[in-house]
Amino acid sequence: MITVHRLNNSEFIINANQIEIIEATPDTVITLVNERKLIVKESAMQIRDMVIAYHRQVFTTAWNGYWKEGEQ
Repeated sequence: MITVHRLNNSEFIINANQIEIIEATPDTVITLVNERKLIVKESAMQIRDMVIAYHRQVFTTAWNGYWKEGEQ
């Protein structure tokens, strides 16, 4: 999950796995897999970086958990 902001500064959280397309038109438009479109204040590159960080955290946690289970 990543936190983003609407143009009026209200904050909301979206599931990073549901993002299909990120466009800069010049506003940033996130299109989800269900074709819903969200306009946010963050740039396309910021969204990309947040998604990468989210997936890195998920996979690192899973990987570390795997090794801890294997050591027992």
